[in-house]
Amino acid sequence: MDGRDIGTVVFPDAELKIFMSVKAEVRAERRYLELKEKNVDVSFKEILENVRKRDHIDETRDESPLKKAFDSVDLDNSNLNKEEQLEYIIGLVKERKK
Repeated sequence: MDGRDIGTVVFPDAELKIFMSVKAEVRAERRYLELKEKNVDVSFKEILENVRKRDHIDETRDESPLKKAFDSVDLDNSNLNKEEQLEYIIGLVKERKK
């Protein structure tokens, strides 16, 4: 399950919490390429500014702000593909089962 407050509010006692993140520049690049593929005329700078603005709003909102649970595992997937992410997470689950 994923969401802004899943590890801090909804399931604070979960056995494994993973805080997934991606550098703003990487998220903007992914979005830029996605939109270019759809022939949407947009600049990378515009997308990056939007990503940073949304991040700021998510992190500073009064109700249910984005916060990393103190006991979560960080996973920066800026340089990982889907298979690598899954492999890492499966490894974490196996470690916790021991």
